[in-house]
Amino acid sequence: MKKELLRKPVAVMLCTLCLCLVLAVPVSGATIIDEWGAVVTPAAPQLKEIKLPAATTALLLLDFNKQICNDKQRPRCVSSVPAVSRLLGEARKANILVVYSHTMGSSSADIAPALAPRPGDPIVISGPDKFLGTELEKILKERNIKTVIVTGTAAHGAVICTASGAALRGIKVVIPVDGISAESLYPEQYTVWHLLNAPRISTMSTVTKTDMIQIGIK
Repeated sequence: MKKELLRKPVAVMLCTLCLCLVLAVPVSGATIIDEWGAVVTPAAPQLKEIKLPAATTALLLLDFNKQICNDKQRPRCVSSVPAVSRLLGEARKANILVVYSHTMGSSSADIAPALAPRPGDPIVISGPDKFLGTELEKILKERNIKTVIVTGTAAHGAVICTASGAALRGIKVVIPVDGISAESLYPEQYTVWHLLNAPRISTMSTVTKTDMIQIGIK
Protein backbone atom coordinates (compact mmCIF):
# COMPACT_ATOMS: atom_id res chain seq x y z
CA MET A 1 0.00 0.00 0.00
CA LYS A 2 2.82 2.39 0.93
CA LYS A 3 4.57 1.64 -2.37
CA GLU A 4 1.43 2.51 -4.31
CA LEU A 5 1.06 5.77 -2.40
CA LEU A 6 4.66 6.66 -3.21
CA ARG A 7 4.22 5.85 -6.90
CA LYS A 8 1.25 8.19 -7.37
CA PRO A 9 3.12 11.46 -6.55
CA VAL A 10 6.02 10.38 -8.76
CA ALA A 11 3.67 9.67 -11.66
CA VAL A 12 1.95 13.02 -11.19
CA MET A 13 5.32 14.79 -11.17
CA LEU A 14 6.40 13.04 -14.37
CA CYS A 15 3.16 13.91 -16.15
CA THR A 16 3.47 17.52 -15.04
CA LEU A 17 7.07 17.66 -16.26
CA CYS A 18 6.13 16.23 -19.66
CA LEU A 19 3.27 18.70 -20.02
CA CYS A 20 5.59 21.60 -19.22
CA LEU A 21 8.09 20.42 -21.80
CA VAL A 22 5.39 20.15 -24.45
CA LEU A 23 4.09 23.61 -23.70
CA ALA A 24 7.62 25.01 -23.75
CA VAL A 25 8.25 23.87 -27.34
CA PRO A 26 7.49 26.74 -29.74
CA VAL A 27 4.67 26.14 -32.21
CA SER A 28 6.00 26.09 -35.81
CA GLY A 29 2.73 25.93 -37.71
CA ALA A 30 2.96 29.42 -39.27
CA THR A 31 2.13 29.49 -42.97
CA ILE A 32 3.59 31.65 -45.73
CA ILE A 33 0.53 33.89 -45.38
CA ASP A 34 1.30 34.39 -41.68
CA GLU A 35 4.94 35.15 -42.49
CA TRP A 36 4.28 37.14 -45.69
CA GLY A 37 5.68 40.40 -44.35
CA ALA A 38 8.84 38.70 -43.10
CA VAL A 39 9.93 37.45 -46.51
CA VAL A 40 13.35 38.75 -47.49
CA THR A 41 13.87 39.50 -51.18
CA PRO A 42 16.70 37.36 -52.62
CA ALA A 43 19.74 39.08 -54.05
CA ALA A 44 19.51 39.89 -57.75
CA PRO A 45 21.14 37.21 -59.94
CA GLN A 46 24.15 37.99 -62.08
CA LEU A 47 23.37 38.44 -65.75
CA LYS A 48 25.56 36.40 -68.06
CA GLU A 49 26.92 36.99 -71.53
CA ILE A 50 26.10 34.05 -73.75
CA LYS A 51 27.19 32.86 -77.20
CA LEU A 52 24.81 30.66 -79.14
CA PRO A 53 25.18 28.60 -82.33
CA ALA A 54 22.71 29.65 -85.00
CA ALA A 55 21.99 26.11 -86.20
CA THR A 56 20.50 24.88 -82.92
CA THR A 57 19.03 28.08 -81.46
CA ALA A 58 15.49 29.44 -81.77
CA LEU A 59 14.01 32.76 -80.73
CA LEU A 60 10.51 32.64 -79.24
CA LEU A 61 8.38 35.80 -79.32
CA LEU A 62 5.37 35.12 -77.13
CA ASP A 63 2.11 37.07 -77.15
CA PHE A 64 3.30 40.49 -78.26
CA ASN A 65 -0.20 41.11 -79.63
CA LYS A 66 -1.94 44.42 -79.00
CA GLN A 67 -4.76 42.92 -76.94
CA ILE A 68 -2.39 42.46 -73.99
CA CYS A 69 0.77 44.32 -75.02
CA ASN A 70 -0.47 47.90 -74.83
CA ASP A 71 0.05 51.11 -72.86
CA LYS A 72 -3.08 50.68 -70.78
CA GLN A 73 -2.89 47.05 -69.71
CA ARG A 74 0.82 46.30 -69.86
CA PRO A 75 3.04 49.33 -70.59
CA ARG A 76 6.13 47.38 -69.59
CA CYS A 77 5.49 45.13 -72.59
CA VAL A 78 5.41 48.13 -74.92
CA SER A 79 8.66 49.36 -73.37
CA SER A 80 10.32 45.98 -74.02
CA VAL A 81 9.58 45.98 -77.76
CA PRO A 82 12.63 48.02 -78.92
CA ALA A 83 15.07 45.67 -77.17
CA VAL A 84 13.29 42.60 -78.52
CA SER A 85 13.23 44.19 -81.99
CA ARG A 86 17.01 44.60 -81.91
CA LEU A 87 17.41 40.99 -80.83
CA LEU A 88 15.05 39.91 -83.60
CA GLY A 89 17.22 41.79 -86.09
CA GLU A 90 20.29 39.86 -84.93
CA ALA A 91 18.33 36.62 -85.15
CA ARG A 92 17.32 37.41 -88.74
CA LYS A 93 20.93 38.14 -89.68
CA ALA A 94 22.01 34.81 -88.22
CA ASN A 95 19.10 33.07 -89.98
CA ILE A 96 17.92 31.30 -86.85
CA LEU A 97 14.47 29.86 -86.33
CA VAL A 98 11.97 32.46 -85.07
CA VAL A 99 8.72 31.18 -83.57
CA TYR A 100 5.76 33.37 -82.65
CA SER A 101 2.68 32.97 -80.52
CA HIS A 102 -0.35 35.10 -79.94
CA THR A 103 -3.27 34.76 -77.58
CA MET A 104 -6.55 33.15 -78.47
CA GLY A 105 -8.96 35.55 -80.13
CA SER A 106 -6.16 37.54 -81.76
CA SER A 107 -4.27 37.16 -85.03
CA SER A 108 -0.72 37.54 -86.30
CA ALA A 109 -1.73 40.97 -87.64
CA ASP A 110 -2.12 42.08 -84.00
CA ILE A 111 1.56 41.47 -83.17
CA ALA A 112 3.57 44.66 -82.57
CA PRO A 113 4.68 45.97 -86.01
CA ALA A 114 8.33 46.16 -84.94
CA LEU A 115 8.19 42.42 -84.25
CA ALA A 116 5.97 41.36 -87.14
CA PRO A 117 6.44 37.80 -88.38
CA ARG A 118 7.63 37.04 -91.87
CA PRO A 119 5.94 34.60 -94.22
CA GLY A 120 6.94 31.10 -93.21
CA ASP A 121 7.64 31.90 -89.55
CA PRO A 122 5.90 29.30 -87.37
CA ILE A 123 3.06 30.69 -85.27
CA VAL A 124 1.33 28.85 -82.43
CA ILE A 125 -1.85 29.82 -80.61
CA SER A 126 -2.38 28.62 -77.08
CA GLY A 127 -2.78 29.58 -73.45
CA PRO A 128 0.22 30.30 -71.20
CA ASP A 129 2.02 27.01 -72.03
CA LYS A 130 2.81 27.25 -75.74
CA PHE A 131 3.63 23.54 -75.87
CA LEU A 132 0.13 22.60 -74.79
CA GLY A 133 -2.12 21.77 -77.72
CA THR A 134 0.31 23.09 -80.35
CA GLU A 135 3.09 21.77 -82.59
CA LEU A 136 5.81 23.78 -80.86
CA GLU A 137 7.66 20.71 -79.62
CA LYS A 138 7.54 19.18 -83.10
CA ILE A 139 8.75 22.43 -84.70
CA LEU A 140 11.75 22.58 -82.39
CA LYS A 141 12.58 18.89 -82.77
CA GLU A 142 12.46 19.01 -86.56
CA ARG A 143 15.06 21.80 -86.53
CA ASN A 144 17.17 20.07 -83.88
CA ILE A 145 16.84 23.05 -81.56
CA LYS A 146 18.87 22.73 -78.37
CA THR A 147 18.42 26.26 -76.99
CA VAL A 148 15.49 28.68 -76.99
CA ILE A 149 15.66 32.39 -76.26
CA VAL A 150 12.33 33.17 -74.61
CA THR A 151 10.86 36.67 -74.80
CA GLY A 152 7.31 37.83 -74.30
CA THR A 153 4.47 38.60 -71.97
CA ALA A 154 3.26 37.89 -69.44
CA ALA A 155 6.38 36.93 -67.56
CA HIS A 156 4.31 34.89 -65.08
CA GLY A 157 2.22 33.40 -67.89
CA ALA A 158 3.59 32.57 -71.33
CA VAL A 159 7.23 33.12 -70.38
CA ILE A 160 7.44 31.05 -67.21
CA CYS A 161 5.19 28.25 -68.52
CA THR A 162 6.85 27.90 -71.92
CA ALA A 163 10.39 28.32 -70.59
CA SER A 164 9.73 25.69 -67.91
CA GLY A 165 8.18 23.39 -70.50
CA ALA A 166 11.25 23.73 -72.70
CA ALA A 167 13.63 23.07 -69.82
CA LEU A 168 11.71 19.98 -68.73
CA ARG A 169 11.99 18.71 -72.32
CA GLY A 170 15.77 18.99 -72.17
CA ILE A 171 16.04 22.28 -74.10
CA LYS A 172 18.29 25.00 -72.70
CA VAL A 173 16.53 28.27 -71.93
CA VAL A 174 17.89 31.80 -72.24
CA ILE A 175 15.84 34.61 -70.68
CA PRO A 176 16.75 38.21 -71.57
CA VAL A 177 15.26 40.20 -68.71
CA ASP A 178 14.67 43.25 -70.90
CA GLY A 179 12.57 41.07 -73.21
CA ILE A 180 9.99 39.86 -70.68
CA SER A 181 7.24 41.87 -69.05
CA ALA A 182 4.21 41.88 -66.80
CA GLU A 183 1.78 44.37 -65.31
CA SER A 184 4.23 45.10 -62.48
CA LEU A 185 7.75 44.30 -61.32
CA TYR A 186 6.96 41.50 -58.89
CA PRO A 187 5.80 38.90 -61.46
CA GLU A 188 8.95 39.57 -63.49
CA GLN A 189 11.11 39.16 -60.40
CA TYR A 190 9.34 35.96 -59.39
CA THR A 191 9.67 34.54 -62.91
CA VAL A 192 13.43 35.10 -62.93
CA TRP A 193 13.77 33.63 -59.44
CA HIS A 194 11.69 30.57 -60.34
CA LEU A 195 13.59 29.77 -63.52
CA LEU A 196 16.91 30.03 -61.69
CA ASN A 197 15.83 28.02 -58.63
CA ALA A 198 13.17 25.46 -59.58
CA PRO A 199 14.33 21.81 -59.62
CA ARG A 200 15.54 20.62 -63.06
CA ILE A 201 14.55 23.94 -64.61
CA SER A 202 17.32 25.94 -62.92
CA THR A 203 20.09 23.81 -64.42
CA MET A 204 18.78 24.54 -67.92
CA SER A 205 18.20 28.30 -67.53
CA THR A 206 20.40 31.35 -68.09
CA VAL A 207 19.37 34.95 -67.37
CA THR A 208 20.86 37.71 -69.48
CA LYS A 209 19.97 40.85 -71.49
CA THR A 210 19.30 41.19 -75.19
CA ASP A 211 22.60 43.01 -75.81
CA MET A 212 24.55 40.28 -73.98
CA ILE A 213 23.49 37.56 -76.44
CA GLN A 214 25.69 36.68 -79.42
CA ILE A 215 24.05 34.51 -82.08
CA GLY A 216 25.86 32.68 -84.84
CA ILE A 217 28.86 31.48 -82.84
CA LYS A 218 30.06 28.06 -84.01
